[in-house]
This record gives sequence, C-alpha cells and structure tokens, in this order.
Amino acid sequence: MSDIKVRLSAMRKRYLVTTDHLESRIWFRDDDDFVVGMNHVAIQAFLTKVTVLAFILMSNHVHFVLYGTWEECEAFIDNFKARYSQYLFRKYGIREQLRRNDFEIKELPYDDEAFEKAVAYTNMNCVAANICLYANQYPWGTGDCFFNPSRPVGKRLSDFSKRELKRILHSDFTDLPSEWIIGERGFILPQCYVNVKYVEEQFRKPSRMTWFLNNSSKAKKTRESSGGPMASFRDQSILSMLPDLYRSLFHKNRFQELTDDEKVECLRQIRYRFSSDVHQLARVTGLTYAQAAALLDAP
Repeated sequence: MSDIKVRLSAMRKRYLVTTDHLESRIWFRDDDDFVVGMNHVAIQAFLTKVTVLAFILMSNHVHFVLYGTWEECEAFIDNFKARYSQYLFRKYGIREQLRRNDFEIKELPYDDEAFEKAVAYTNMNCVAANICLYANQYPWGTGDCFFNPSRPVGKRLSDFSKRELKRILHSDFTDLPSEWIIGERGFILPQCYVNVKYVEEQFRKPSRMTWFLNNSSKAKKTRESSGGPMASFRDQSILSMLPDLYRSLFHKNRFQELTDDEKVECLRQIRYRFSSDVHQLARVTGLTYAQAAALLDAP
C-alpha cells in the first residue's frame, strides 16, 4: 500500500451524524416517503463509499453512525438531503425544505464505549418517541439488523429491469450491486450495505447490546418522561387522519383555512384524540413550537 493510501486510511474514523430536528415540518409524511428515504440511504452509501454502521429515519430528523473520512461523511449527508429534497419537490412541490436543515458530525473515540452508546442512542430513537416498544420493531433503520439469525427475504436487484429499478428506487442511478435485496416493503434491506458483522463484533454478544439499548440516553429519557404527555401515534398516522378531522369539525380542508379560535379547538382535539405533545402538534400542523404553545394556552 502506498504512503498516500496509508495516510488516507488513517484518516477514516467513526462518526455520529445527526440532523437538527425540524420544528414545524417533517421529512416523511407517509410510509412511501420512508421507503424512498431508505433507498436513498443505500444509494448514497454506495456512491460516497462510507461504511454505514447504524441509522434511523425519524419524522423530523435522521441519525447515522458512519465510518469514513469527515469529508466522506459530510458528502453522504449533504447528498442524501439533496436527493431526498428533490423527491419532496416532485411529490409535494416543497422547495429546499432540507437545505437549511443543519447537521452535526461528531467523532466517536475508541476508548470510552462511545461507539456502543451512539449505536444504542440511534436505534432507540423510535422507542423514545413512543412509536414502538422495542428498537427491532421499527422498520426505518437498523433496529432489526444486529444479532438477528433470520436471513434477508426479498428479490435481488438483478431480478428487476433498469426501468423497474428507477421506478422502485425513485432514482436514475441503478448501478448497484446485483446481489442486494429489495424486501417486501419495497426498499433495499440495510443488511445488504450496513457492516453488521463489525457492529456485532464491537458489542460482542446480544446481551451486551441489549444492556446498552436499555441504558441509552433515549431509554432513560423515556422512563423519566413516563409521567408527562408522550405521543402515542406516529406523525404519519395523525397526518392521514387530519383532513377528516378538519372537515367533520369545521367543514374546511386545511389547517391554514381555520380561524384562530378554530385552530385552538383543533389543537386541543388533536392532543385529546392522539395524546400528542406540543412538539408533535407543531410538526403535523406546520406551526412553530411557540405558535402551537400559545394557541394551547389561549383562554
């Protein structure tokens, strides 16, 4: 190996990449959006040559644990945001929603279990959001990838034509490894490109991973918040039901059409019916946190 390659290899490190939480908007409005997001993760992992070690796609933010140079990790998240933003524009007409969605890239040292904590933190986001009881029940990430003896089930990319792959992946780029598998939900399974073996070697055994999951900051936050309001419905589920709520209560089609008094009543109805907290109310209605809180506090 040349000196240049040795130096480049030495620069590759493990990083936790996290986007800021969008306050009044969400990345993924329905399951189809999540499927597209999952496929773009696979495509960008292949194009940027980073090694994906863990990730999760949440309604208003995403987390990745990556191995590569800082520049490669930056290119990965920048390109992922850009390509998914193009999809949002084509489907919803939303321009540059993610352009100013900042992100943080944090190095994970090798000497203080930072890697194990980052993987647990990432996978437990869905549990902290009260979407599911266990990380392996959440399909939009790597929660079910590790220490799972089941073999991936689906169809190889080589079983599809180029035209079919463009339609399925929502991307013109289809020159991916032919042995990668598309599962029954319609996305490339993370086991195809996530370095599962490396992660399992770091945790060493399933019980040790379970310990980190149960003691992650996300798990502790869930336990500490047990006395307060927590969302029990996914953002996507609430969004799908809101049009009926607007029509049945106010004979209108959109939240923006409501009067201020109607918005107050609407927020209270959503909170009552779906156990939503203020953060979720803001996301599903397009309000800022301050606006949603002020309306809820109105007499």
